[in-house]
Amino acid sequence: MRRLPNIFSGAILAATVLLLNRVAAVEPGVADDRLSPDAQVRSVGLDEARWTQGLWAERFALCRQRMIPAMWQLMEGTHYTQFYQNFRIAAGLEPGRHHGAPFNDGDFYKWLEGASAMYAQTHDPRLGATIEQIVEVIGKAQRADGYLQTGTLIRERDGDTNAVPFQNPNDFEMYNLGHLMTAACVNYRATGQTNLLAIACKAADFLDRTFQHPTPELARNLVCPSHYMGIVELYRTTHNPRYLALARRLFAMRDLVTDGGDDNQDRVPFPDQDEAVGHAVRANYLYAGAADLFLETGDPALWKPLELIWTNVVEKKMYITGGCGALWDGASPDGAKDQKTITRVHQAYGRNYQLPNLTAYCETCANIGNVMWNWRMFLATGQAKFMDVVELALDNSVLSGGGLDGTNYFYVNPLRQLDTMPTALRWPRTRVPFLNSFCCPPNLVRTIAESANYIYAKSGDTILVNLYGGSVLDTTMANGRKIKLTQETDYPWNGRVRITINQCDEMPLALKLRVPGWAGSASVRINDGPADNSPAPGTYFEIRRTWQPGDFVDLDLPMPVEVIEANPLVEDDLHQVAVKRGPVVYCLESTDLPRNVGVMQIRVPTDVKFAARYDRRLLGGVVALDCTLRTQPASDWDGQLYRDATDVQARPVKTRLIPYCVWDNRGESEMSVWLQRQ
Repeated sequence: MRRLPNIFSGAILAATVLLLNRVAAVEPGVADDRLSPDAQVRSVGLDEARWTQGLWAERFALCRQRMIPAMWQLMEGTHYTQFYQNFRIAAGLEPGRHHGAPFNDGDFYKWLEGASAMYAQTHDPRLGATIEQIVEVIGKAQRADGYLQTGTLIRERDGDTNAVPFQNPNDFEMYNLGHLMTAACVNYRATGQTNLLAIACKAADFLDRTFQHPTPELARNLVCPSHYMGIVELYRTTHNPRYLALARRLFAMRDLVTDGGDDNQDRVPFPDQDEAVGHAVRANYLYAGAADLFLETGDPALWKPLELIWTNVVEKKMYITGGCGALWDGASPDGAKDQKTITRVHQAYGRNYQLPNLTAYCETCANIGNVMWNWRMFLATGQAKFMDVVELALDNSVLSGGGLDGTNYFYVNPLRQLDTMPTALRWPRTRVPFLNSFCCPPNLVRTIAESANYIYAKSGDTILVNLYGGSVLDTTMANGRKIKLTQETDYPWNGRVRITINQCDEMPLALKLRVPGWAGSASVRINDGPADNSPAPGTYFEIRRTWQPGDFVDLDLPMPVEVIEANPLVEDDLHQVAVKRGPVVYCLESTDLPRNVGVMQIRVPTDVKFAARYDRRLLGGVVALDCTLRTQPASDWDGQLYRDATDVQARPVKTRLIPYCVWDNRGESEMSVWLQRQ
């Protein structure tokens, strides 16, 4: 572990060095939870786990080879808008004005975080040089007092006397600074350089002074709260207690809002919340930040609402893909007697069981927020149910956000797409290289770049295997023990996993293997012999023994194709079914149907049989599900809202279903996850 430079003084610096030396043998991960008092399990180091084969190794390679370079080219330029150029102008290196959304700074920091995480794995010198160049410019743009928001700084430089911090909540200053802090911590761990970390500390010190005496007016600036995660991570990295106090103060400040609304989750004080409401990205960032605070404080006033909200989401408000945020525009609380309490909400969670498919919003950022929140809930508990949600979202609604070309992206992730839509929608329903709200693409970049950090976790003398995919782990335990292991598997296309111990000592070590909730008949063998007990779905299966190099464990997770129905209160899914195999949700594209047959004409017979078949030439290599469904002739509903019901003869049609995460990669097509049951 590298030591911090002298950016503090006196007792704080001495305490920082002492604490860092205490954990010097163990490298921090994306989240440095090594000393978090209420973490039941802890992350592996940022470069200790690596993908080697399979779906996620392929996406990681795509991120390295295409996504990061192409996005840097876009963000460096000025064709669509300005990201890096705004920092250069704010630094006085270029003339010009600010262009782009106020949250462009934060989205640029996301890319920088992803690039830093990628550098931790690859040590690519060209990428490292680019990162150094960017950090130097950001430092020059920062005001002497620590404030950093390019739009305000450029206006201030141009003589605008109204250009002062925190005058407009929709300037997203806290969002931007939160992403700066998270990026700085990851950058420090990846590169050993402290320049960006020092910038983040100056920004945090500015916030500490500015919000020393919270007011309801200041509290309105806590929009899209990435700052809780960022400030807590800065505290974990520097061990400066002022930053933890700042995070707690800012979180408590939310309750000063007296006329808030659900769009920003401040209508009800956080300790009194029991369901997910409002803007889904803001909500999931809030819940992730609250979980981070809990990991450091153990405050039960944080944990109680987190548990209630989580249960509400997974039982009543989450899509089968792990997506969050059902409505383009909603009202919350829906149907309230007191009309003054109702808030107009953009990309809303919606009411319980309100999960439309055709107009599903499911912003990629909300789905990534779902991953970040559940990861922190897992760290706090070690419970498999949270990793089940992490895997579900990652393999479906997160990966769907990016195309296989590495340059085109979704903003929204619907569960159905038709050639003729019933209403005009403002975001495109096909992946595109740029959107005016460019928050999702860099968020996806950093998520893929950091994805290996989710595979494994540690707790005392235990290694937890959370995600399955070809990978290696080379880690140091808290007591200094060196452990190396290899995971070989074609997961998620195949449920057979082999974990081989490559290096260990002669002390007992526990392996805990996550048995997904969908795995009804898992089995484990150790060195070709059966395990003493049978794994239970939705738990971690523990194997504790003294290992020898070359020992191996085989985990078999049978993957029968499941035909799923929704709770009947989900009106949009009545008399429909979805198809799932292992963690992968499937969909039907009209590309795989005869010409002039649409997905709404398809019916799924009750006796349908699916044949799982891996096709390396299809969509980069996926398991498709060959099947025979039934199709009905298209009906002409022109000018009719209702009509007499008639029996229509359906005929068989051979087709295949593909993983939802790779739809819209073969040209224009209709698509549906939910299909009519015959």
